[in-house]
Amino acid sequence: MPTRLADRRPEVAVDSLIAGLTPPPLFADVRFDSYRPDPAEPTQAEAAAVLRRFAAELAPPARKGLFRRSPPPAGPAGVYLDGGFGVGKTHLLASLWHAAPSPKAYVTFVELTQLAGALGFARLVTELSGMRLLAIDEFELDDPGDTVLVSTLLARLDEAGVRFAATSNTLPDRLGEERFAAQDFLREIQSMAARFASVRVDGPDYRHRGLPAAPAPRNEAAVVEAAQGAGASLDDFGELLAQLATLHPSRYGALLDGVRRVCLTGVAPVPDQNVALRLVVLVDRLYDRQIELVTSGLQLDALFSAEMLAGGYRKKYRRAISRLVALARLAA
Repeated sequence: MPTRLADRRPEVAVDSLIAGLTPPPLFADVRFDSYRPDPAEPTQAEAAAVLRRFAAELAPPARKGLFRRSPPPAGPAGVYLDGGFGVGKTHLLASLWHAAPSPKAYVTFVELTQLAGALGFARLVTELSGMRLLAIDEFELDDPGDTVLVSTLLARLDEAGVRFAATSNTLPDRLGEERFAAQDFLREIQSMAARFASVRVDGPDYRHRGLPAAPAPRNEAAVVEAAQGAGASLDDFGELLAQLATLHPSRYGALLDGVRRVCLTGVAPVPDQNVALRLVVLVDRLYDRQIELVTSGLQLDALFSAEMLAGGYRKKYRRAISRLVALARLAA
């Protein structure tokens, strides 16, 4: 019998949450030496060189004491990779994390805000203050509240001597002349702006790639058959969405423990933005683990309404579609 994700109630200990702040499985084996910069885009090789130096310069944490303060870092407190999609920023960020000395943490911007909700701000500051490096992938500016939260967190960690690296989340239609720029990022972390080094990573314009065509959904009987193998789950799409609403997003990864193929029947349009944003988080966890996806019902590239794809969270939804399609192709 295949497992039902909708029946799972994962519990994740705080220690496990902190220990799990590592690059996703998809980037577990990347290193600077495996990065292949485009010869036609010199900023890619330059960015790799900057991050290699940054890793070498990371200072050990200051000894803790009642009246001791961490010394200021020898170089910039952080490095910010500014560029569009598909230019290797995450590969470089994960390579920096692997090259950096411990203790260190790697997290996406969304995961960081979720940790603040799960642990509380003060506890999160305590847990991260001993890190030598905090790497934040896909720094987002589409939610002012979350941006202020993370900016405040970085200021507190900066005082403790933590060093940072971050990547941007450029919107597809803001590339080129109107794209997300380093100034936008630095403006949101004004207390630390002077201590961040901005590094451009150029490459092909994401807009010219478009969204991949989704494979045709299967019939329900084929989905049920695909769920009979070991490591497979089988759920009704609506029931799974309802289950996500009962779990803190920090548990979505644990929800997938031991699962290699997710099978969903009755896929239908996502009803509202709250549901859509929870689904985006689950899709990221599926993609991180490269879990196969088999579905019936609506084609995956039609999940989100035209209004959603034109709204402020369109980058998240476009990324989710791209990743869902890639996982469906894995199963095919």
